[in-house]
Amino acid sequence: MMRNHKHMQAQPVKSKLMELLDEVLQHDGFGEIRVEVKILKRQQKEVILHCGKQYRFVVDSGLPGQA
Repeated sequence: MMRNHKHMQAQPVKSKLMELLDEVLQHDGFGEIRVEVKILKRQQKEVILHCGKQYRFVVDSGLPGQA
């Protein structure tokens, strides 16, 4: 159940990443996508997708040993 919840929370990040990949592949020139992940408090991570603009998401990480 918990794993399914984490998957659901990460879905917007995955969808945006695939959308950006499609855009880069359709573009006539050079394209670059960079993914940055930062650890936050409360078992969360910030995921930043860089592709001309920055797209920021906060998802639950469920790191063991953290309260």
